[in-house]
Amino acid sequence: MNVSDYDFDLPESLIAQTPLLERTSSRLLVLDRRNGKIEHRAFTDLADYLNPGDTLVLNDTRVLPARLFGVKADTGAKVELLLLKRIEGDRWEALVKPGKRVHTGARLNFGSSEDASPLLSAIVEDEGEMGARTIRFEYKGIFNELLDRLGQMPLPPYIKESLSDRERYQTVYSRNEGSAAAPTAGLHFTDSFLERLQANGVKLCPITLHVGLGTFRPVSVNKIEEHEMHSEWYSVSEESAKLLNEARASGGRIVAVGTTSARTLETVGQRFQDQSIEACSGWTNIFIYPGYEFTMANALLTNFHLPKSTLVMLVSALAGRDNVLNAYQEAIAHQYRFFSFGDAMFIT
Repeated sequence: MNVSDYDFDLPESLIAQTPLLERTSSRLLVLDRRNGKIEHRAFTDLADYLNPGDTLVLNDTRVLPARLFGVKADTGAKVELLLLKRIEGDRWEALVKPGKRVHTGARLNFGSSEDASPLLSAIVEDEGEMGARTIRFEYKGIFNELLDRLGQMPLPPYIKESLSDRERYQTVYSRNEGSAAAPTAGLHFTDSFLERLQANGVKLCPITLHVGLGTFRPVSVNKIEEHEMHSEWYSVSEESAKLLNEARASGGRIVAVGTTSARTLETVGQRFQDQSIEACSGWTNIFIYPGYEFTMANALLTNFHLPKSTLVMLVSALAGRDNVLNAYQEAIAHQYRFFSFGDAMFIT
C-alpha cells in the first residue's frame, strides 16, 4: 500500500488560519460510509445524526504551553524547544531548533530571575532523528507554573498569529494537561451544545490521550506498512470503562470525537478484545490504515487532514479510501476549511 494513494491537491486558501471562536460558524460534511452519500450541513446539525443511547467519546487532554524560546548557555545563540511528551519526572522528549547546533551535553536556558540566573534550564541527554532530543530540566519551584509563565501554545506552523486567549486552543471539556497539540475535532463543541446533546439522550464519555507530534508527522516512507508511529500516553477511567461496556451491551453507537479518541478506543479494544473493558492506562503507538477492522468506534467526527498523513489513512480505514477522497474533493469544491481550525466531517 503506497503513501501516494492518499495524496490530493489542496489549495492553500482552504487552510484555516483563524481560531474557531473568531468565526461565525463551522460547517459539517456528513459521509455515509456504507454508500458514500454526502450531505452538507452546519456543525450544530450533528445533533440530528446522534441518537438517544449513542456514546460520544471525548479526549479530555489539555495542551501544554509547550513551546519555549531561550538561549544556549555557552554561546547565547537563540534556541526553540517544543515539548512532546514527559518520559518520567523532569525528563522529556522534545524537538529543538536549530537541531544541528544543539547536541548532547548542551545546556539551554529559559527566562531570567532577579539575580540574572535562568528560571528554567534544560540539559540535552540524548539525540534522536529530525531534531528530537531527550532533555532533563533543572529549576527551582513548581515546573508547571514556570512552564505556564514561560511557554507559548504550540500552534501548528501554518498559523502565523499568536493567540490572545490560550483557551481557544483547548476544548471546553479539557481536563488533563499533557498534550503537544489539541484534539482539534473537539474545538467545535460548546458547553451549551454538549448539554443539548445530553438532554437528547446522548452520553458523554471522557478518555485521555496526550497528543504528541508523531501523530501529525508526514509519512516519510513509500510503503505505509513501514511507517512507525510514536507512542502516546492514554488513560481510561473506571467510570468511562463502564460507559463503554454499557454502550456495547445496549447496541448504542460509540462515536469517536477525533482521531485521537478513535486511536484510544481501538487500543482499548485490542487490549480487552471480547472481555469487559476495565480502567487502564499506558502507551500506544497503534497505526490504523485501510485493512484494519475497528473493534470499538462505530462512527467518527473529525476535521479535514493533511494529504498523505496517517490521519487521512485512519479515516480511510473506517470509511474506505475512495469514499474519503471523494468526500475531500467535495469539501474542496465547496470550500470547506481544512486542518486544526477548519470545518468538520462526520462519518456514520
